[in-house]
Amino acid sequence: MGTSVLSLRIDGDLLERLRQHAAKRGMSVQDYVVQTLIRADFDERFQTAVEETEKFYGVNGVNRVNGVK
Repeated sequence: MGTSVLSLRIDGDLLERLRQHAAKRGMSVQDYVVQTLIRADFDERFQTAVEETEKFYGVNGVNRVNGVK
């Protein structure tokens, strides 16, 4: 998998907050933003998987086939 460039235009206050968050973690702003996006993407995919599992097995996560609870 290759890499691509994403250019963003952001507010100066937001950039400063990103710098502060990144500095707390010893990261560059670029690395911090990428890690944040990766985490958000994982969270979204995980939530989708949970919802699909609940649809398949039922909301309570129990087997409802043949009336078994």
